[in-house]
Amino acid sequence: MVDIDLLQNVELLTHLTDEEMVSVAASAQTRRYLRGDVVFAEGDEPNRLCVVSSGRLAISKRSVDGRESMVALMEHGDVFGEMGLFDGLGRSAEARALEPSELVEVPYEPLRKIYEARPDLLWGVVKLVAQRLRNTDSALADSVFLDVTGRTAKRLLELAGDADDFALPITQEELAGMVGASRERVNKAIASFVRLRWIEQHDRRYRITNREELERRSR
Repeated sequence: MVDIDLLQNVELLTHLTDEEMVSVAASAQTRRYLRGDVVFAEGDEPNRLCVVSSGRLAISKRSVDGRESMVALMEHGDVFGEMGLFDGLGRSAEARALEPSELVEVPYEPLRKIYEARPDLLWGVVKLVAQRLRNTDSALADSVFLDVTGRTAKRLLELAGDADDFALPITQEELAGMVGASRERVNKAIASFVRLRWIEQHDRRYRITNREELERRSR
């Protein structure tokens, strides 16, 4: 059974009436993915948006020689795959499960009917698009103004959130994709943080011991 509470917290759907929400939930499906499963590939014809119920997923782009750049990490409550609802173009990136994950997948058609009947709801779409543009601007600025060490510090802080002790939810290769650098250079940056005693590392578990310095290096 689809979790209506989960859908009600999705920014695109928060202003739907109870009747509209029931209609959307009735059309949705819950699907489970194993680590490495591809939810959709770049260029695929779009037909649904996805809400993360559990697990983590990577939204990534690949170069012609197979290199991957992770552009977003999706976790509980995040929505992705909505762009095709509005432009009808192929998927702009690949979505892949980083660990066993559960998604609520909502077909476009019932949503399209609701938006056509109530165009005022599109302000929620504009808000989401604006936030995505801000994130893109921030990532572009990072690529220009921060070196690999600075970008690595920033990504570790983002993955840690408010916690000092955290487990890296992705592999070193996937972290390198988020940073936009080779695995070797990212590992070298992490080793420098350990040497400076800004963090402690035990396999994929980390402990931030000097958040102030790590934050300063990420700016």
